[in-house]
Amino acid sequence: MTQLNGKSMNIIEQNIEKLKSIFPEIFSEGKIDFAKLEEELGAFKEDANERYNFTWNGKSEAKKIALTPSTGTLRPCKDESKDWDTTQNLYIEGDNLEVLKLLQKSYHKKVKMIYIDPPYNTGKDFVYKDNFRDNIKNYMQITGQVDSDGNKLSTNSETNGRYHSDWLNMMYPRLKLARNLLKDDGVIFISIDDNEVANLRKLCDEIFGEDNFVAEFIWKKRSGANDAKNFVSIDHEYILCYSKYSFTQLKGIEKTFSNYKNPDDDSRGDWMADNLTCNKTASERPNLFYKLIDPKTNITYACNPNRVWVYERERMERLIQEEKIIFPKKEDGTPMYKRHKNEVRSSFQPISSSLGDFFNANSTKKLREILNGQIFDYPKGIELIEILVNQGSDNNDIILDFFSGSATTAHAVMKLNSEDDGNRKFICVQLPETTDEKSEAFKAGYKNICEIGKERIRRAGEKVKSESGKSELDIGFKVLKLDSSNIKSWDSDFENLQTNLLESVENIKSDRSQEDLVYEILLKYGIELTQPIEELVINDKKIYSVGLGTIVCCLDNHMDTDAVEKLVEYIKENAFYDEEKKKRHSRVVFKDSNFKDSVVKTNTLAILKQNGIDEVVSI
Repeated sequence: MTQLNGKSMNIIEQNIEKLKSIFPEIFSEGKIDFAKLEEELGAFKEDANERYNFTWNGKSEAKKIALTPSTGTLRPCKDESKDWDTTQNLYIEGDNLEVLKLLQKSYHKKVKMIYIDPPYNTGKDFVYKDNFRDNIKNYMQITGQVDSDGNKLSTNSETNGRYHSDWLNMMYPRLKLARNLLKDDGVIFISIDDNEVANLRKLCDEIFGEDNFVAEFIWKKRSGANDAKNFVSIDHEYILCYSKYSFTQLKGIEKTFSNYKNPDDDSRGDWMADNLTCNKTASERPNLFYKLIDPKTNITYACNPNRVWVYERERMERLIQEEKIIFPKKEDGTPMYKRHKNEVRSSFQPISSSLGDFFNANSTKKLREILNGQIFDYPKGIELIEILVNQGSDNNDIILDFFSGSATTAHAVMKLNSEDDGNRKFICVQLPETTDEKSEAFKAGYKNICEIGKERIRRAGEKVKSESGKSELDIGFKVLKLDSSNIKSWDSDFENLQTNLLESVENIKSDRSQEDLVYEILLKYGIELTQPIEELVINDKKIYSVGLGTIVCCLDNHMDTDAVEKLVEYIKENAFYDEEKKKRHSRVVFKDSNFKDSVVKTNTLAILKQNGIDEVVSI
């Protein structure tokens, strides 16, 4: 029984519903577009600037956000990492927008494949709210899941007037930055469902270009559902694929040659019987409709008027002479083509846009077995992501996932490496969203999603390694965490790095370590974050040598000339030798305050310059 609410009828709402039933096309995100209403009523206004475009409220701001440099850094966290000194994999905690900005120099055009599973905007998803002025501060608030007033952050409800716009504003700058990281032959795969698939397609057409659309894959996630809308059970989801440039192709599916045999000892090698007819009618292709005679038996064979021969008569006669046509032993049989294995141009065939069944229930069960509990809902299937990684990358490529979730991508990369002896590397990025205090994940000790992802990689890696028996498999990962800069007032224009560093004063934050500073230097210089970093001690001073002397960081206090001279000896023996310039190439970074006095600083510059080291900066 419906209870009376004591309110009078809402006439405005009723009128809006009537308009919606008559003119559904005039509504955009729940609001009436009165210009469209006029057009529907026959009142058209001339617009010289009218053209096809895809726009929404906040698009200009989203573009600005994509172009604004980050003021943050990534701090190393050895305690939460695995195989820190040897691994080539990265797990980064932080707002993916800021992380993507920070990776722009170090990983520009180095990522072969990106896979992301962003929020689907179902009305229950948390959608990132970016802040143009200070996104690091914004990230700190998001991490705590409260806004600046201490209020709990809400999901992007369908009742929100900018429901689609907010989602597009979140996605635009991230995809824009992600494209910069792709190699020229790189590809991106994006999981999505019906809520935003149309908008995502338009968004990617704009960012990647319509010509670079590869495919819209579908996969089946379940079989029937109790929550069927309009009595239709939506059992599938989509994966959009775009390439950076149109010349990129996916790998395809490797063909099987098990049907190729050589029962007659043909000198041309293995062969199989292939069809000699095609799906064309005699009226469509009269030149392919004729009778074929077996020269040995004189038996005549006619093709079906609804299915004619694949070759014209002249070519068919030539093939008969070459003994490429297999005639049947019975008159009612059909001649076949003798296709030899060496005729197959490619060992691969196209991959179907229908990827198959990868039920969420099975994926959830497998993750439950790994983590010993219902820790994460609806993870993507390892097998599904493994197909994508196999299609979009080669053995030594970097795979990026900046909506990492439960780290299925990392799991799939390790598993595929174990199967084909690959050396693919993963970079996972995830916002440390807090888990609900009532959830099984929280009760099991996982305070945020990143803790779930890291533990999944640890356990899954050991499982993959054990099952494969390959001891050299890289199942480790370096953990880095987004934070504000280690420098109190950093000029974020990293294109002018040397000038900025030389003009700096003592401004290193007191709670930051030397290693924190080293990783910020790597980001500013554009060095990959998995480069080997060797810790040396020279005259009781700690020295960090990055990439075998490519960058040498001296961040200890009270540097003296003896230490500098020994540092020069190390560089001469270890740094990269530039054949063109006929000298060792190394950059040396000092902390400005670590010299005993100005005399030592002057002498240091002179010693380094005398030894051909003229790229010296100080923080």
